[in-house]
Amino acid sequence: MCTGANGCGAHARTRHTVTRTSETFSEWVFSRSVFLSFCCYAPSLSSCSQTPISSHLELCGFLLTVVSSFITVNMASIRPSGNFNSSEDAEALRKAMRGLGTDEDAILALLTARSNAQRQEIKTAYKTLFGKDLISDLKGELGGKFETLIVALMTPPLEYDVSSLRNAIKGAGTDEKVLVQILASRTPDQVRQIVAAYRKEYDDDLEEDICGDTSGHFKRLLVVLLQANRQRGIQESEIENDAQVLFQAGEKKFGTDEQMFVTILGNRSSEHLRKVFDAYMKLSGYEMEESIKRETSGSLRDLLLAVVKCARSVPTYFAETLYYSMKGMGTDDDTLIRVMVTRSEVDMMDIRGLFRKLFGTSLHKMIKGDTSGDYRKALLLLCGGDDA
Repeated sequence: MCTGANGCGAHARTRHTVTRTSETFSEWVFSRSVFLSFCCYAPSLSSCSQTPISSHLELCGFLLTVVSSFITVNMASIRPSGNFNSSEDAEALRKAMRGLGTDEDAILALLTARSNAQRQEIKTAYKTLFGKDLISDLKGELGGKFETLIVALMTPPLEYDVSSLRNAIKGAGTDEKVLVQILASRTPDQVRQIVAAYRKEYDDDLEEDICGDTSGHFKRLLVVLLQANRQRGIQESEIENDAQVLFQAGEKKFGTDEQMFVTILGNRSSEHLRKVFDAYMKLSGYEMEESIKRETSGSLRDLLLAVVKCARSVPTYFAETLYYSMKGMGTDDDTLIRVMVTRSEVDMMDIRGLFRKLFGTSLHKMIKGDTSGDYRKALLLLCGGDDA
């Protein structure tokens, strides 16, 4: 059990220092890119003083969008193929599945070298050329965890999140882990898209379905997250007060006022929460994660910890999630597949780097030692390289 700032807090502070280092690096790349873009554009400003300032502002906004997209792509391990032809790829997949036996190597090599958007074009071309559904054919030829991984790769990201949530609450029992991992890590815009897509796909209300399958403050925090109404930016005047309220609700109180944790952690922006965590540390002597572990339990604790970790750094949260999916007895393949697929086009390179710093081994090496066969080959290609 963690007792005091000099106990497991030392480990937590080391871990958070790594996180901030990673975030600082990403911010450094971004700022330098913006600076270079501005340098390319700035010379023209002196020669076009009659141009309305609004035009310059619009162009600057465009440059920021381009640079941001560039950084996101470069943090991905899977990128769009430059020499892409959906019909040729469809024919290659058809060839890999025809005749005696299936060429699994050809299938995994091709699909892990295409972006999700390109895979959707291949799926359309396959039906146009052969009058058959590509996913149905893949399911007929593959099996086990490899099949699950390939089908996940062929599913659009939004549809994949929606179906994962549906399966988590409509199967035998409730898979709280899926609810936690998805709803704690997605942006408000993404959550709104998930809610709308869920209703469109199943003609059901996601909030009602979750409420029918969960209870207590765990349910309340999930409902708060589903509203996707986090405050924007940093509310400077509220930082100290939020830290004080959380301290009063937990460490300074006999028992715990879970509702205060739900309200503040579920509604404040990530950048604001990071300031609150710093103020809380100074006030209480504990990292926020330490207090949550001491004051809460069960699914609520897991969700609160996920929200806090994602506020600090989403890539760090997923690096830890991947590590614990493979550590110990057995492998949590559902989690391993879900994270590798959903982060491969977002921030897998960040996750890999943080994984190496946090756990002293590479993600590539751990996957290689914990999986086998075509399933392992595909996961390693999604990983995108070794950081040993």
